[in-house]
Amino acid sequence: MSATLISPNFNERDGVTVDMLVLHYTGMKSAAEALARMCDPTAEVSAHYMIDEDGTLTHLVDEQMRAWHAGVAMWRGFSNINSRSIGIELVNPGHEFGYRDFPDAQMQTLITLCQGVLARHDIPARNVVAHADVAPSRKQDPGERFDWARLAAHGIGLWPSADHVPAPVPDSDAMPLLSEIGYDCSDPNAAVIAFQRHFCPARIDGDLDRETRRAIAGVHTPI
Repeated sequence: MSATLISPNFNERDGVTVDMLVLHYTGMKSAAEALARMCDPTAEVSAHYMIDEDGTLTHLVDEQMRAWHAGVAMWRGFSNINSRSIGIELVNPGHEFGYRDFPDAQMQTLITLCQGVLARHDIPARNVVAHADVAPSRKQDPGERFDWARLAAHGIGLWPSADHVPAPVPDSDAMPLLSEIGYDCSDPNAAVIAFQRHFCPARIDGDLDRETRRAIAGVHTPI
């Protein structure tokens, strides 16, 4: 199922090429509230797409235009994230209103949508990211319940290989490698937590333990 409802909250990309895909959760009590907010010109927020929990896809902003979804953000040293990205919102109440798993119907629609986006734009796997990845000091979404491994199995984004488990990186190398992966490490604890939400969801404490350092090695290797 799909629906089209154009948000007024967009502008030109200023000639920047799309090379990122950013995934979010809505973090609101209902899909209707989230949709109303992204279509409210006074709110000045939007995304290119929203996917409801039943799999319904709503197209809000044309991909050629700049949606306003990332806010103050940075990835791989670039801060103009909205201009270079496609933003997708997944309906989920989030950590504030009762965070829960993302249903299969929602994930199926997301996989199909992402595969289409990647076919239309030259987006490397390392640039398929969470909102929390690009704004670690401000955001948690889509959070630790999101199935990044499932997306990677369908050719969307990065996930450490199960066939080759690297040695953990040394403590002294962990933060430099997180920066090379793409994280803004000006707040080191926030950067580690954002990485853990994405790649080590069983442990989200900011501690550079052995498994977190092993995951850093595994994610950094394909880059």
